[in-house]
Amino acid sequence: MSATSSSTSTPSPLVYTPSQEFIGNDGQWSAFILRVGTPSQNFRVLPAFRSGEVYIPIVDGCLKDNITNCGALRGASDFNGRPSNGFIVNASSSWHEIGIYDMDIRPELNFNANALYGEDNLGLMVQNSGGPTLTNQVVAGVAKPAVYVGMLGLGIKPANFSEFESPQKSMIQSLKDEGHIPSLSHGYTAGAYYKTPKALGSLTLGGFDQSRFEPNDITFPFDPNDDRPVSLNIQSIVAKNTYSGTVNLLDLDQPTYIQIDPTVPHLWLPASTCDRIATAFKLHYDNTTDLYLVNDTIHAELQLWNPTITIGLGATADPTQRVNVVLPYGAFDLQASHPIYPNATNYFPIRRGYNESMYTLGRTFLQEAYVKVDYERGSFSVHQALFPATNEKQQVFPIVAPGMDPTISATRSGNRLEKGAITGLVIGIIAFVSLAAFFITRYLRRHRRTEVSQPRSEDSSEELPSEGRHEKDGPALCEADGIHYYELYYEGLQMIVNTGPSYELSGSLGSYELADNRSVRIKDLEADAAVTRPCSGESTT
Repeated sequence: MSATSSSTSTPSPLVYTPSQEFIGNDGQWSAFILRVGTPSQNFRVLPAFRSGEVYIPIVDGCLKDNITNCGALRGASDFNGRPSNGFIVNASSSWHEIGIYDMDIRPELNFNANALYGEDNLGLMVQNSGGPTLTNQVVAGVAKPAVYVGMLGLGIKPANFSEFESPQKSMIQSLKDEGHIPSLSHGYTAGAYYKTPKALGSLTLGGFDQSRFEPNDITFPFDPNDDRPVSLNIQSIVAKNTYSGTVNLLDLDQPTYIQIDPTVPHLWLPASTCDRIATAFKLHYDNTTDLYLVNDTIHAELQLWNPTITIGLGATADPTQRVNVVLPYGAFDLQASHPIYPNATNYFPIRRGYNESMYTLGRTFLQEAYVKVDYERGSFSVHQALFPATNEKQQVFPIVAPGMDPTISATRSGNRLEKGAITGLVIGIIAFVSLAAFFITRYLRRHRRTEVSQPRSEDSSEELPSEGRHEKDGPALCEADGIHYYELYYEGLQMIVNTGPSYELSGSLGSYELADNRSVRIKDLEADAAVTRPCSGESTT
């Protein structure tokens, strides 16, 4: 065990269970529950990569809105038995006000507002779910509809409101520092409203859920600019089954450097690419909203044809080092509603970008992509998302911080190992090792007896009699074909525990099941700046 190890096990990943609801005025997005204040006020929020702060709608935002369910549309849940229009500051006894400041989240995309900042308690997931509660976390109450629903910042940069000497921790940094997750990392896919049944989003803090993506071994380094770490090159964009047939949508001699950020819903692409998409899909550009609309006739035909767009991502043009993510038309079949349009209007979520700072693959992309982000190692990976059946188990794995004790407890997704299971696991391993030693000793003794009692054969290739051999007809170790593994480590051994049905050891040694119906396979372990924002004098209304 390394010198940096401790007697306390490294925390397991935190599986952030999504709510069963989809929200949004620019599409339908799988939301997550966040509890704010004392007593808790619940909000449905969407993950964001760009910031490490938490944004929630404040009650002021609905004062000038004549929609009766304004608060619910913005993600606010009922509070004290009554509909809520947003966060009620004076109803929280743990609120400590900081002041009104500019959010500075994506101003280059006009996705920005001023907000009332303060510190308060944050709880992850619904009450009594086992989700952790953090104290003194930065919370921004937003009134302006530019940020219509709340945001759960997954970035690690601290917030500063005056000087760099007093940074306020990001949420994910607090989770790690307080021992709730093993590292500054996460895995996320946005879910898909258009699937049947609807696919909920998946968010794992300190790890990833391997059941939700197609594995690949391609990783990308962070961008040196810590405002946009998850950035890479688009090498190709190809559309199939469109009005133009199969068509290339990206300038062949111009790879586009772009960031991945679900803070915004759209794909912000070069204007020339947007023009080609508009032609291939017969879209109408609305100069007022800067959105591409789809009329009813075209919409019906596109739903019938189901065209696809494949986005090829890679550091170079080498196709072997490229990750392709395929998006069906359903991923682009969105509706914009109040306050963008008075009535729900079909639109295609692309926006015209005019420089590299604007190019973004937003939440639309993450419906069909899974992204793993590792802030500890400064790298990330992108994968085609998968949509397993609802009765299939998750495959949650940790991302352990460099230099940390790799002993991982079970993930907090309702499958924690109990003491009896751990005891059974140890007994099973000891029994397996003892049996292996017994049969090896028996083999060696029989081999020596054979050499003494029989004359040496002239044929030196002659084997021992068949009854004296002890070979297994299956894998040398217990292999489980279930889909939900947890990794445990102990002094050079990595133990991957499957919490599905029990499995037997292969061969003629008989059946040796671990306690609590859990099986184990063992393999050798390989050797081995802050944001400062000026204070805004504007009000939040």
